[in-house]
Amino acid sequence: MPSSPSSTTPAPTSTPAARREPSGKGPSGAAARLFLPLIALCTAVTAANIYLAAPLLPLIAHDMGSTPSAVAWLASVAQLGYAAGLLFFAPLGDSVNRRRLVAALSLVATAALLAAAASAGTGALAGAVLVASAATVVPQLLVPLVAERAPADRRARHVAAVIAGLFTGVVAARVLGGLAGQAFGWRAVFVGAAVLTAVLGLATAYILPVERRQRRGPLFAGLVAIPGLVRRSPDLWRACVRQAGMYGAWSALWTSLALLLTEGEGYGMTTAAAGLFGLFGLAASVVAPLAGGLVDRFGAAKVVRSAYALAALSVPLFWLGGQVMAALCAAAVLVHAALVASHVANQTLALTTTSAPATANTAYVVAGFAGGALASALAGPAFGHWGWGGVCAVAGAWLVLGWTATAVRPARSARSARSARSVRSVRSAR
Repeated sequence: MPSSPSSTTPAPTSTPAARREPSGKGPSGAAARLFLPLIALCTAVTAANIYLAAPLLPLIAHDMGSTPSAVAWLASVAQLGYAAGLLFFAPLGDSVNRRRLVAALSLVATAALLAAAASAGTGALAGAVLVASAATVVPQLLVPLVAERAPADRRARHVAAVIAGLFTGVVAARVLGGLAGQAFGWRAVFVGAAVLTAVLGLATAYILPVERRQRRGPLFAGLVAIPGLVRRSPDLWRACVRQAGMYGAWSALWTSLALLLTEGEGYGMTTAAAGLFGLFGLAASVVAPLAGGLVDRFGAAKVVRSAYALAALSVPLFWLGGQVMAALCAAAVLVHAALVASHVANQTLALTTTSAPATANTAYVVAGFAGGALASALAGPAFGHWGWGGVCAVAGAWLVLGWTATAVRPARSARSARSARSVRSVRSAR
């Protein structure tokens, strides 16, 4: 695989949907110092919203008179909702005022989380979770802004800080969600998430730079531009597919883990005890800054290769972890380290490979979450039919698909790039 150009600034391959006017003013003083930490904290809270249901599945099933495996699809609903929200809202970061958009989406997510807490059945709960997840796209509106403001030689480190916040939120959703759900009930967890979403979402909107933009073309021009943008940028395409494979493997394992830990045929833990297992996900928060430094120094390609090797090693360990707790713990650390290293590398590449970073970032994150949603949707039935081994098989298949689907693309893309350069040379000679 050829070396990734993430360490350099690629030539733009598209035109943004809007012309950016000079900013009126950005954050200053205390607001400037809080800019990156507050964005990371907001990212943690909003990312947690997507995974609230996963550790609470046993409690939700008991309350709804069902079984955990029968309501496991709720985790997929959250991921599909997030992917849909990304598809429609995240590209707007290239064309509309981000302050207003962040505030509006935060309020919509808050209302949907409160509706989820009041749901009387799984259908109403699924609808509320879908809306809340679709509105929980604030981090992906902010990551391109962080990348724009960061010094070129530290861009991946700044992106990694936000990604560390994201994975901290994932861990908090499992650990704190499980503990709070066991103590106060699953509905109280959704109410608490609604309060945090409102407070941090509005605070983040307040400190964002004032942007003066003149939108050109339709409001959702960025959405329409996604297919062409991916087609013209082989590096973006590769980042999308490989992260879809990596995220799908992680999602199949992590969203099904509560079933293994709490059901009688598994470890028979309580929801609170199973939630504590999510502490192993803190490995992601530790690895993110390290991965950012490695990407800045060695490029994205080497980091992604190493991440896939770690993930491939974790799958047999997860399978063994069905009976051996030590193997399960080791696998949890490895898969989180692999996921976050791959994410830092691929997202940095996606943000720097075109001149429409918000639209490119949308394509990248939608691809990842679509892969994750499909894998977790298959993991639930796989667990019901074949047990934990079936879940591990789904994860392994996603890794193989993510890597092999991109193995033949670089050469073809290189030929296309050479052909395009030849055509331009001939035209210029004329």
